[in-house]
Amino acid sequence: MKDEEEQGSHRFIADVMLGRLARWLRLLGFDTLYSHEINDTQLIRLAKEQGRFILTRDTRLIKIKGIQDNLLIISNNSFQQLLEVIRALKLKDFHLLSRCVSCNGQLSRLLDKTEIKDAVPDFVFLNFHIFLICRNCGKIYWEGTHPKLFKEKLSELLNS
Repeated sequence: MKDEEEQGSHRFIADVMLGRLARWLRLLGFDTLYSHEINDTQLIRLAKEQGRFILTRDTRLIKIKGIQDNLLIISNNSFQQLLEVIRALKLKDFHLLSRCVSCNGQLSRLLDKTEIKDAVPDFVFLNFHIFLICRNCGKIYWEGTHPKLFKEKLSELLNS
């Protein structure tokens, strides 16, 4: 897994209308801030302070002077929104399962799965061997069917 500096300058902040898009970008490994409680002033300030690209559906926000790195998202569909971002910014380097989709923290591989024995269902503990944990919130991940289905859907979208 690559750290934030190795992933380049693609750091995002999504407005309140783009929560699902933020989760998809995190799943692809992009550092993406999102809060359903953030207002436009805070969003702009964080974007400038942290060098983040603003993703928004708000046409008024796009017109504010001094905001240069931004993208107006047109679609209502979260997969289409993801495709808009990928195509507009020509994103190619994806690092699936390197960020927590809930809090944006970085994921680390657990070397000893017995550490999480009581935190996952018995079936998962017995049938999966690779586990990741969020350094920030402690959420546990394993590669079940979701990443495979997402890769297939993403491949289908990119080839359409």
